[in-house]
Amino acid sequence: MCQRGDNRAPSFLISATREPDGANLDRVQVVKGWRDKKGGLHEKVYDVAWSDNREADIDGRLPPAGSTVNLNDASYLNSIGSPSFSVTWIDTDFERDEAAFYYVRVLQIPTPRWTTYDAVLYGLGELPSPEVIQERAYTSPIWYTP
Repeated sequence: MCQRGDNRAPSFLISATREPDGANLDRVQVVKGWRDKKGGLHEKVYDVAWSDNREADIDGRLPPAGSTVNLNDASYLNSIGSPSFSVTWIDTDFERDEAAFYYVRVLQIPTPRWTTYDAVLYGLGELPSPEVIQERAYTSPIWYTP
């Protein structure tokens, strides 16, 4: 993080790893919130690392990773996604005079929802909605005060 009197933008070393028996990771995001000089509140999500050689569109949106979920047996494959990510991210939109916070969000590839596992296990037939979820993990925020 930057120190008082330092005009450089803050940089973050981010590392995320899936659980040993969990789903691969889809992407890592930095969520930034800030208060501008006029008092307005803003938030922006930055995709900073992602799997499967996808490319963001012209508006910066990243397409979904896809899904390997099989609803017939409530299973998924770790054939997409990545087991881990390590990346350095610099806030190129940093304004030294604006208060801000940052946190990291990690998204897994899609997996069956726990109610889908139960419905298949007990042979309930119709699956409750939503059948598939995309688990997320969050860090504690990092605060910047000018």
